[in-house]
Amino acid sequence: MNGRLLYPFVLGAGALQAFGVVMNAQLRGALVNPWLAAAVSFLPIVFVFLTMLAIRPTPLPRTEDLAKMPWWAPLGGLAGAVAVFGGLLFVDKVGAGPFNGLLITANLLTSLALDHFGWLGMPRHRAGRARLVGAVLMVAGIVLIAVF
Repeated sequence: MNGRLLYPFVLGAGALQAFGVVMNAQLRGALVNPWLAAAVSFLPIVFVFLTMLAIRPTPLPRTEDLAKMPWWAPLGGLAGAVAVFGGLLFVDKVGAGPFNGLLITANLLTSLALDHFGWLGMPRHRAGRARLVGAVLMVAGIVLIAVF
């Protein structure tokens, strides 16, 4: 399947993420304790994925699949949780635009390095001039959003 056909889904997920950090900040305000708010925020996610697993239990990994898995692979959710927790604590203090702009720009710059160096098993995609210019424009854009 052509990866570009997935772009509308990715754009929708990014838009939802902007709403999500604001919703989580409101949740933290109502529940007061950020750890409780984070737990409550993740409960629907756990429910949805456990329900989907019950509905579509296959395929399941084989022993060989698990043996080949890098030790750090299960930590992806924890990495995402840091962004969620950051939103719980900071989005109402810095604003949705700067928070998401910084988050997305850091994500993009890190992603360019992951692609360029092939870190974490990613296929290598050279960070050529056009990609680097795009990164500079992203950084310039977030500076404008954060400052003004």
